[in-house]
Amino acid sequence: MVKRSRIVAFFLFLLIAIGIFGATTKNIVGNIKLGLDLQGGFEVLYQVTPEKGQKINEKILASTADALDRRVNELGVSEPNIQIEGDDRIRVQLAGVTDQNEAREMLSTEANLSFRDANDNLLMDGADLKENGAKQTFDENGKPSISIDLKSADKFKEVTEKVLNMGAPNNVLVIWLDFEEGKDSYKEEILKENPKFLSAPTVNQIFNQDSVSIVGNFTLEEATNLSSLLNAGALPVKLDETYSMSVGAKFGEQAMEKTVIAGVIGVIAIFLFMMFYYRFPGIIATITLTVYCYITLLIFDWMNVVLTLPGIAALILGVGMAVDANIITYERIREELRVGKSVKAAFKAGNESSLSTVTDANLTTLLAGVVLFFFGQSSVKGFATSLIISILVSFITNVYLSRWLLGLWVNSNALANKPSWFGVKPSQIHDIAEGVDTLDLTTKFDRFDFVKSRKRFFRISIILFVVGVIALGVLRLNLAIDFSKGTRVEILSDSPLTTETVASAFEKMGYETDDIVISGEDKEIGVARFTDVLSKNEIAELKESFKDTFGSEPNVSSVTPTVGKEIAKNAIYAMIIATIGLIIFVTFRFEFHMGVAAIIALLYATFFIFPVFSISRMEVDLNFIAAVLTIIGYAINDTIVTFDRMRENMQKRRKIKSFEDISDIANKSLRQTLGRSVNTVLMVTLTVIALMIFGSESIRPFSIALLVGLLVGTYSSIFIAAQLWVEFKKRELKKKGVIITYKEKRKKTDEPQV
Repeated sequence: MVKRSRIVAFFLFLLIAIGIFGATTKNIVGNIKLGLDLQGGFEVLYQVTPEKGQKINEKILASTADALDRRVNELGVSEPNIQIEGDDRIRVQLAGVTDQNEAREMLSTEANLSFRDANDNLLMDGADLKENGAKQTFDENGKPSISIDLKSADKFKEVTEKVLNMGAPNNVLVIWLDFEEGKDSYKEEILKENPKFLSAPTVNQIFNQDSVSIVGNFTLEEATNLSSLLNAGALPVKLDETYSMSVGAKFGEQAMEKTVIAGVIGVIAIFLFMMFYYRFPGIIATITLTVYCYITLLIFDWMNVVLTLPGIAALILGVGMAVDANIITYERIREELRVGKSVKAAFKAGNESSLSTVTDANLTTLLAGVVLFFFGQSSVKGFATSLIISILVSFITNVYLSRWLLGLWVNSNALANKPSWFGVKPSQIHDIAEGVDTLDLTTKFDRFDFVKSRKRFFRISIILFVVGVIALGVLRLNLAIDFSKGTRVEILSDSPLTTETVASAFEKMGYETDDIVISGEDKEIGVARFTDVLSKNEIAELKESFKDTFGSEPNVSSVTPTVGKEIAKNAIYAMIIATIGLIIFVTFRFEFHMGVAAIIALLYATFFIFPVFSISRMEVDLNFIAAVLTIIGYAINDTIVTFDRMRENMQKRRKIKSFEDISDIANKSLRQTLGRSVNTVLMVTLTVIALMIFGSESIRPFSIALLVGLLVGTYSSIFIAAQLWVEFKKRELKKKGVIITYKEKRKKTDEPQV
């Protein structure tokens, strides 16, 4: 009898979900913060340099960060990101800022206002100003000026009296911004056409007042900025740029549009595959994946996560990863149906047997995401944040929600005697009386003997590895400035580009480079690199010139040697820690031999990304490292699924007495899991290919790295990890004579201990 109340509950859930999604999705998406790579803006990493006799401590760093925050507020930038990093660095990220050059200048200017005499003796400084006492005004001639309110009229009286008594021509009150002791001099600067000091009015009388007007050759913008700087307060230290990245608004807009389109295409492809291949459970999967996307965006909104371009890629990639749980579970249910169990019994058994595999697979990727978060910088940290949230949400929605929704139908008895709704043909189903076990089911891969050909695959793998090493040794990696030093300029033109036009534009600015690459469907994107690190003023001039020449501001990244080495060091640390963590995890969950075999196969898959980039001459940047670590976390999933089945087959056998037993366990496990392994990798591959073809140019190398890692990872799990385990077990068998695959319980029972 069909329990209609459960089906009603299912459709009620759908109606409520659709209503909530329709009413709130637009606001949620609108509230999510976009990173500077999606709306334009810039990021600067400052090295905090102490003044004479000063020591950098937490208090100094905090006050510097506060001063920078006040300056950002004066700029009117909403929700800036200012972070203290380490013992002497501060990272500032300003997304959506309209005038990047102005903002950059305002941030780094120390704004130490000082009033000095003609001999450069200090008379007053910024401490004598009232809080927020500076404002932009106009002088009697209508020219822009700055009015300053002083704390003490008496002190200003003393200062003007002292200057007056110095006599002509030294009776001048010189007003400086960021005067440098031992370097700046009024008597030298007065001889220059454009002196560094702001103004030097002659004092002909004593002033007893609490305000002063700075009159100089200011434009309205300069006077406004200076008054804002003075109100924000002087920086307590000197700031030197060690890393910077600026993104033009047009670049961000285009990247956002392309990547979202790529995501939609990838997700639709997954939905169609799941519904076609898994029938009714596939429909349930599309519902839970939609809920997954909604909840993930909702969490982004709640947590004020800054969504970056790699972050969107992680979200899209997460859809491919999220479907893994469904595939593993649905394949298990199919197996239970094939041995003759009822739909209800198969559903229960399939869910129970798949949970540990799904958990292990998610934990490995989560481990890589955590390592990325702690060692990554900038956009990589954003990618890691998105990846971690995606994994956690996908586990909840695609394990528990998916089971609950499918369970409503199963427990309503509406699917009783309908195994075809799960994609199982009647001819594939055994009679329950036959006593067939799921581990004894035939597969379409039974004709393949993977173990027999293992040595051939070992030779092929070694040859490919040697070729890869030679390619790396000869061609080297095309390291981006992230890992060395220099400046990278990315141009987006309104018309097709050539290397000659780009080189000519640089020559006009006084720069020469032969490292120019033209890309894009219409040859509208050009990338050039310099070994020199451009200053903020040089970057400002370059951006202004190229905006006039090509129609939009270029993206400019600049990295000093110190930061480049640090990024490279952190990337190596991240890969080592992720690898060690996975060895420990797989050994703990399975056995040491499986742990070693899994890591060797994983390192092999990871290694091949490097020769591919070496041969293709694609840039190895921060996003490349994110791709490598994602592969380290995800590519091991296939191996875990296979090892999980091996463990089942071993426990069923109880004892291994010959090499034929080892070979049979490995072959059976590979045949039984190959279908689901291919399907899980295919789902992620669909999203990666969509990103690669339709996504932004800037994450194309990232997508290619993921694709190579996924394909080689599938190969290595089948032909390296499983086969290495066979060799390890062969040696163990030779040493022990018999391998016990279960532990005796103290209680009197013949059942194996799982």
